[in-house]
Amino acid sequence: MSDPTMEQDYLAKRQLAQGTAGWVLLAGLGVAGVISGDFAGWNFGIGQAGWGGFVIAAILMGVMYFSLVLSLAEMSAAIPAAGGGYSFARQAMGPAGGYLTGLAVLIEYALAPAAIVIFIGSAVAELTGLNGPLVYAVFYIVFVGIHLAGAGEALKTMFAISALAVFAIAVTSIALIGDFDATNLFDIAPTDAAGASSFLPYGWYGVWAALPFGMWLFLAVEGVPLAAEESKNPARDVPRGIIAAMLFLIGTAVLVVVLLAGAGGAKMIGDSGVPLVDALRASGSHGIATLVNVLALAGLVASFFSIIFGYSRLVFALSRAGYLPRFLSLTGERKTPIWALIVPGVLGFIVSLSGAGDLILSMAVVGATLSYALMAASHILLRLRQPQLHRPYRTPGGVVTSGIALVLSVIALTGVYAFDPHAFGYTILLFVVGAAWFFLYSRRHLVAKTADEEFRLLARAESDLED
Repeated sequence: MSDPTMEQDYLAKRQLAQGTAGWVLLAGLGVAGVISGDFAGWNFGIGQAGWGGFVIAAILMGVMYFSLVLSLAEMSAAIPAAGGGYSFARQAMGPAGGYLTGLAVLIEYALAPAAIVIFIGSAVAELTGLNGPLVYAVFYIVFVGIHLAGAGEALKTMFAISALAVFAIAVTSIALIGDFDATNLFDIAPTDAAGASSFLPYGWYGVWAALPFGMWLFLAVEGVPLAAEESKNPARDVPRGIIAAMLFLIGTAVLVVVLLAGAGGAKMIGDSGVPLVDALRASGSHGIATLVNVLALAGLVASFFSIIFGYSRLVFALSRAGYLPRFLSLTGERKTPIWALIVPGVLGFIVSLSGAGDLILSMAVVGATLSYALMAASHILLRLRQPQLHRPYRTPGGVVTSGIALVLSVIALTGVYAFDPHAFGYTILLFVVGAAWFFLYSRRHLVAKTADEEFRLLARAESDLED
């Protein structure tokens, strides 16, 4: 696309609303994407590894995410584009590396809402008796609709919903402090597995299999850079937002992992579908348990809402660059990516009809770990190949930090296989099909040959529009 008039017309129809989010809203986006993981899912890792084994798995995954977040903070400040990890990888590894990274993130972000809406359906059924396709459709329609109304409106709504979920965790923590008993953490009898003990009742294999559940405490925080083009000052706001979100999530993770098992017992929490509620009931706080059961729905909705935002910006960026059909990056009067919101939403709804929430979420985790390895590698390559790149924020520890994220993400990927080989196989098959699309078709239809060229086109178009 070398005609300047065509370039301006093409990009003028593909503009997001700039300056709608400061670092606080971006931190809220990061927290919202993850917060449902504090309410359920992570605790099944205790069933795989015991409390001590799960703590080791959670710490390893916490280190992986924190290292990755610090790496993403640098890259998002230097390359503030809506594609997030895809944009960083394209700058570091070219069109193929960029697309494959974007594809891995897309698998995570397209599948996760389908899994979460199934869990939302179960929560709604507990409260009203209603569940099934109608409930799934209503939630997709309502929350995609809010996103269509505008990025600022969506982020503020998301922030408010997340606040309710955080309130539920805070109330639960206060209620359980007085019932904490350290002996409850080790009430699972040791097995005959290698390395088994009262601290590691299922041995070291259990720690390995628990890694995916440790990820649920932080999964999707990496989506904050997807809002870079809509932030007020991306070089400052995105690093602040994503680091603040990660620090906050570490705090909530410590609260739920320690207090729930300490009050209700590791064995009971490891088997629970609603661990916060069951821990409160075990401690006799039945009234608070009812309140938290209602507010748990807010946690699910917050993550559902946040990840819809994430997939829409990623699809928008991939489409604008020509990797995906170009109509998907068209924006409306409110500067929202209309088709990038609607089309994946329709596909996610169709996937949700399977009802296989656990399988879908496991597949999303496989996509996530693939993307983490590629994003960490991008940080290393950018440091080595483009040392002159302007970096308003620099990752503490440099490539050592991103190297830790890379190693741990590969280990986490093997952990997903240890827990659910079927989900691993299905996701790799999906990844291969998506890769075939690029190598057989879209690589010959890119809008720009390099990331730098695309950024220059965007900058020129924005300048022309302002004039």
